[in-house]
Amino acid sequence: MGNNKSENEWRTQLSPEQFRVLRQQGTEAPFSGALLNEQRAGAYYCAGCQAHLFDSTTKFDAGCGWPSFYAQAAGKNVSYREDTSHGMQRTEVICSHCGGHLGHVFADGPEPTGQRYCINSVALVFKLDTEK
Repeated sequence: MGNNKSENEWRTQLSPEQFRVLRQQGTEAPFSGALLNEQRAGAYYCAGCQAHLFDSTTKFDAGCGWPSFYAQAAGKNVSYREDTSHGMQRTEVICSHCGGHLGHVFADGPEPTGQRYCINSVALVFKLDTEK
């Protein structure tokens, strides 16, 4: 689903900021994302391919400046890889369908998982429960 698109196809489909984050492993500025304070019931989808990634029921305020979730949505739409950029050792979160960079996951989240998925707003599309 979409991972075999050319760079030009991605540039046409995505905004410049979405392209920078999803395709070039960028990060939006903390506390700047449109979905940081989203509190309505709904679901979060990949901005690159529309794969269902997270649900509002697992979103929490981590105070880190990016939308945070303690669990991914049901299914296998999220995958991981080691990220040693910027002199850090982190776990990158990737959309399993299109290979888009979403953010990182850390082991300092709340129960029941103890995980904090720290995700860029521009990598997500939010849909209200009534729109699904």
